[in-house]
Amino acid sequence: MTILWLGDKDCHEVQRVGGKAANLSRLASGYRVPAGFCITPDLYHQWLECPKQEMALLQDLHGIISREYQEMTARCGVVDPAVAVRSSALDEDGQGTSFAGQYDTFLNIQGPDAISDAIVKCWDSVGGERMEAYRKEHNLPAESLGVAVLVQQMVAAEVSGVVFSANPISGNRDEVMINATWGLGESLVSGKVTPDTLVVQKLDFKIKDSQIGEKGLMTVLTEGGTEEVRVPRAQRQAPTLDDEKTGEITKLAIDLEREMGWPVDLEFAYYANDLYLLQCRPITTLSHQGLRQQTITL
Repeated sequence: MTILWLGDKDCHEVQRVGGKAANLSRLASGYRVPAGFCITPDLYHQWLECPKQEMALLQDLHGIISREYQEMTARCGVVDPAVAVRSSALDEDGQGTSFAGQYDTFLNIQGPDAISDAIVKCWDSVGGERMEAYRKEHNLPAESLGVAVLVQQMVAAEVSGVVFSANPISGNRDEVMINATWGLGESLVSGKVTPDTLVVQKLDFKIKDSQIGEKGLMTVLTEGGTEEVRVPRAQRQAPTLDDEKTGEITKLAIDLEREMGWPVDLEFAYYANDLYLLQCRPITTLSHQGLRQQTITL
């Protein structure tokens, strides 16, 4: 099957859609995960095997995306919904290597033509020099096992961030660490902004440490894409999260760590005070320091 929707049983399988999509699919029924579908690696392998001037595959792809985009419209209840187009490689988001930031991502894409173009660009990014260097550094096979592509409704995030269900710096399993910033998360994950950083105790949800960052830039949606803009001066050193949101994010991290069976690295977004889960993967950089501490059972 070429298309699998998040929440479909077959979409839970890493070998079918890669770790990124499989993890989200498993969680879609119980958490606020934006609607999305995966193009399985079948088409990617056809793309590798056919000449780049072959138009039949591109026409097939466009027909598939046109049909599924109509379904996306029905599920979202939005005319011409904006989507994010991301790779979900079969060897991505594993316990040892996350591939975080290695593949190209395309945001705020609308319409079958633009989505099809973004999918092809995702396929092309799999064999780039950046990926070759990453695979060599982590002693992985030179050739990818295959790549699915996740097409998912965009969340026009007012606040976004990353949360770890264990402290990745100290290794303390009894703490949750949250990084949050204004707007979309791209300014944060690219390292262009100093986010707010909170360390929260799992036992009582008490904030152990809070550092409010100088959030000078934020990524916002523009027509046909995104743009980095200056944060209004009054917001730059204002906290992005109140106590209620901090508690909600902490609970999400604890719940998902229990459900997945390993410490989790999550991406989240808030829009209209609703918390969205955008990604869930293992923490692959967890320090060995503090690993002997007993994890609190809640």
